[in-house]
Amino acid sequence: EVQLVESGGGLVQPGGSLRLSCAASGFTFSSYAMSWVRQAPGKGLEWVSAINSGGGSTSYADSVKGRFTISRDNAKNTLYLQMNSLKPEDTAVYYCAKYGLGYPVTDEYDYWGQGTQVTVSS
Repeated sequence: EVQLVESGGGLVQPGGSLRLSCAASGFTFSSYAMSWVRQAPGKGLEWVSAINSGGGSTSYADSVKGRFTISRDNAKNTLYLQMNSLKPEDTAVYYCAKYGLGYPVTDEYDYWGQGTQVTVSS
């Protein structure tokens, strides 16, 4: 059974940092691209970042470029999102999602985690 379990969310002040983790199990993690997607209160899903299976290729939404860093540890079956210089508009539930291939294909996710809440507020 595929499982994706996010952790690391919380309340942080503007300008602060958080690191999200997504522990994966039930599939060969190193074979698949992964993504972070968020949903702000009252809004739709927003793609945040993606990484290919080997970790050598990453991409970011313009809204987080230069502030967020996606990475993965295939030995630990874990996906990360380092978030720096956080803004109130980054407040959202953050989900990790698995692609069905080793490289990202727009919106072609086959599994999602349960999400972790990130709140940026003073």
